[in-house]
Amino acid sequence: MNTPESSSGGAEVPAATSALPYQGTGAVPPDAPYEERQWPEGPRWRTFAGGPCLPQPPDDDEADRRLGPDGAVRSPSAEEVRLVNAAILLRRPLLVTGRPGVGKSTLAYRIARELRLGRVLQWPVTSRTTLASGLFEYDVIGRAQAGQAWYAARQHSRPADGSDEGATASCGEDRVDIGEFIQIGPLGTALLPHRLPRVLLIDELDKGDADLPNDLLTLFEDGWYTVPPLVRVKRRSPEVTVHTADPGRTAPIVDGIVTARSFPIVIMTSNGEREFPEAFMRRCLRFDIPDPGPEALGELVAAHFADQLGDMHDRLVRDFMTRSEQVHGLAADQLLNAAHLATSGAYTPAEGDGAEWQALLGAIWHPLSTDVRADGAEPSA
Repeated sequence: MNTPESSSGGAEVPAATSALPYQGTGAVPPDAPYEERQWPEGPRWRTFAGGPCLPQPPDDDEADRRLGPDGAVRSPSAEEVRLVNAAILLRRPLLVTGRPGVGKSTLAYRIARELRLGRVLQWPVTSRTTLASGLFEYDVIGRAQAGQAWYAARQHSRPADGSDEGATASCGEDRVDIGEFIQIGPLGTALLPHRLPRVLLIDELDKGDADLPNDLLTLFEDGWYTVPPLVRVKRRSPEVTVHTADPGRTAPIVDGIVTARSFPIVIMTSNGEREFPEAFMRRCLRFDIPDPGPEALGELVAAHFADQLGDMHDRLVRDFMTRSEQVHGLAADQLLNAAHLATSGAYTPAEGDGAEWQALLGAIWHPLSTDVRADGAEPSA
C-alpha cells in the first residue's frame, strides 16, 4: 500500500498495512469501491507498468457453488495463510499440491471471494495445452470468410459503370475488424492491465507438456506478451479492441503488446504426477495440502448445509473418516455427496444403520484407486 509521509519527513506505515491481505477464514470484509481499494506493494523488481487500467472485473458466481454461501466460517491452517500472503506480497505463483479432492483448486476461489477480486480465471491444462492457447486464439478462417463476404457485398453493390475503384481485396481486408476474431484466453486476460490483481487458476499443471513450466516461467518473469496478428497490423490499426476471457467483456490492445499492471495471484495445482524444472520451482512458492481432518471436513459440510444435518453431522463425518482410512483416502466431495443424500428426504439415515443407507454409502464412498478393492483390501496379484 502507499505509505504517506510523516511530519518528520520519514515514511510512516499506517496501521492498515500491518494486516496481511488474506486471512482464509471465509469472512468477507465490507465491500469498498473498486477504485479506492488499496493493495500492498510488491518488490521493485516485480513491478509492472501496464495501462491504462481496465474496469472492475465481473463478480464470480462460481465461488458460492464451490465454497458454499458467503459468510461460512472456517479455520485455515497457518501454513495456508502464510504462503498465500507470501505469494501476494512477492508477486510469485503458488504451486499447490496434494491428493485429488483435498481442495487445491478451491483455494483460488476462496482467495478471490475473500479479497473481492472478481471472477476466477480458470485455465485447465491437458497434454495438448500450449502457452499460446492460454494467451489468445485467432480465428484466421473466420476472418478470411468475413473479408470475402464483405468484398463480395461491395462488388455486388458497385454501380454498373464500374466506379468506386477503391473496392479492392486489400480494402476489403481493412474493413474487417481483426479484433472481432481474437479471443484473449484466461492466462492472457490475467495479465491485462487491471488495477487490482486477477486470480488465475492453472489447474493440473503436471498434465501439460514438459516445456510448459519453462514457458510460463519466462512469461511470469517478464509480465508481458505479444499478440502477433495485432503486431502485424499495428501501423494500420495501432489500437484494437479484442474479446477477453470474461464473458461479454473486451479490452483494447495497443501495438499488439499486453503488459501487466498488477501481477495476478497465480494458483497452480498439481497431483504430483511429475517433477518440475528447478528453475521453475525456484521462482514459485509451494503449498502441500494434507488430507483434511475431522474439523476441516465438518466446516466444509457446514458451509454447504449449515445445520440441516442436525445430529447426523458429526456421525457422518466420523463414518467418512473411518471409510477413508479403510480405502486409503477419499475425496471431500464424496462426503458432500453423502450429506446431500442425507438431507434430500429420500433416505432416513437418522433412524439407524439401515442396510439400504449403508449400501448407498458404500457405493458413493468407493475407493479412488484401482489398486484398492471396495472392501478396503488390496487386490491379490
